[in-house]
Amino acid sequence: MAGSREESKNRILVAGASGYIGGRLIEQLLFRGHTVRGMARNGPALEAKWGDRIEVVQADVLDPDTLPKAFEGVDVVYYLIHSMESGKDFEERERISAENVAKVAKESGVKRMIYLGGLANEAEELSPHMRSRIETGNVLRSSGVPLVEFRASVVLGAGSLSFEMIRALEQRLPIMITPKWVRVQAQPIAVADVLGYLVGALDLTDEQVKVYEIGGAEVVSYKQIMQAFAHERGLKRIYLPVPILSPYISSLWLGLVTPLLARVGRKLIESVTRPSVVTNQEALEVFPIQPLGVQDAIRQALAEEEEGYAKSRWSDALSAGNTHRTWAGVRFGSRLFDNRELPTSASPEQVFTTVMKIGGKTGWYYATFLWKIRGYMDEFVGGVGMRRGRRHPEELIPGDVLDCWRVENVEPGLVLRLRAEMKLPGRAWLEFEVKPQEDGGSVLCQTAVFDPLGLSGISYWYGIYVLHEVVFRGMIRGIVRAAEEL
Repeated sequence: MAGSREESKNRILVAGASGYIGGRLIEQLLFRGHTVRGMARNGPALEAKWGDRIEVVQADVLDPDTLPKAFEGVDVVYYLIHSMESGKDFEERERISAENVAKVAKESGVKRMIYLGGLANEAEELSPHMRSRIETGNVLRSSGVPLVEFRASVVLGAGSLSFEMIRALEQRLPIMITPKWVRVQAQPIAVADVLGYLVGALDLTDEQVKVYEIGGAEVVSYKQIMQAFAHERGLKRIYLPVPILSPYISSLWLGLVTPLLARVGRKLIESVTRPSVVTNQEALEVFPIQPLGVQDAIRQALAEEEEGYAKSRWSDALSAGNTHRTWAGVRFGSRLFDNRELPTSASPEQVFTTVMKIGGKTGWYYATFLWKIRGYMDEFVGGVGMRRGRRHPEELIPGDVLDCWRVENVEPGLVLRLRAEMKLPGRAWLEFEVKPQEDGGSVLCQTAVFDPLGLSGISYWYGIYVLHEVVFRGMIRGIVRAAEEL
């Protein structure tokens, strides 16, 4: 049984540390006392997130010359790298990535690799996405380094791609056209159970190093997963089955009603047109894990979201290599986002110091008079308005009042998140994140988030969208300008 012998401490490399699973796994490994090295293409950003809690190495699996340093002195490697947004050649890129890692792992004397792939029946015709998942495992295994491979069905967790797709569809469409793929059988697994398996793989004996199929407690259709979500949210939904709807057409439809890019949605849907059901129950015998059922997994994900943002989001992983991006008015699940990024020559310290002075007598760095007008309007309907100011001109701690906001989270030098306390048809947040760059400069990321309450909330967001476009664009520029003058 896994965990039956005393747990040894390992030096572990997490390849894909900035991804959805990677960030959560690192937290679990640190809790158990392991020494962790995180590998990512954007090393400074990863270092800013974790500080001195882990060692950070910047490397790219498509550039083999960058890998030896990352693998030096490592006992165990977690391979969590996968892209659903790398274009038509993604299968070849996935294979080359795995080959590069396999070669360096063997040369570096790595004792064990652990890989999270996808669950599918290899005897059936597979989608390119799922085919690449299987091939990646085979390539890693061919290195001769012992490989524990987990093949997982749909992962349900706050921020996971599958969960966000289901949540967005259920909350936006009271009547839903359901193509054939929603009746395909799957065995969804909670992200907490996935992490349990990944961590448990460290304690396997040599004889137990093999491929494991992992899933939740129930085999259900995608329609049943959606119905379980609707039940948890108290939603009544009507499903109208249609005999044919191609993955391509479905993905375009998803692009309209969910935050998924059409290309990402197509790959996801192509993957679910075939069953993903556990046929080998050996994982339940080897690991001391009792997987959650669908309803409990959804309930757990929603509870995590109610605490604030998900610990990690699939969109972070999708865009990990795409810095300086801007997207406004997009949907992520039920929430609406306005995200802007602006590079600057100012140091991360200068930028974060400027961010921490926002509000109060400093103002909002652009069109402060509009903020004051908004405050008067809020007071008129019984809200707090902008009259409360701030406790200290330069310091903020969680719980502090800041004009019409309250400080929800502060990660020194990295993140400031505010929660709106004005009268709104929904919930709103404003987050600032500073990403260090190799040249000593930084990128300021500014994200406004709105969780609308019904049609009135959605109407409010789009009704003031032009104003947001002006104010938020001016704000981020004003912050950067002030930082560069320090």
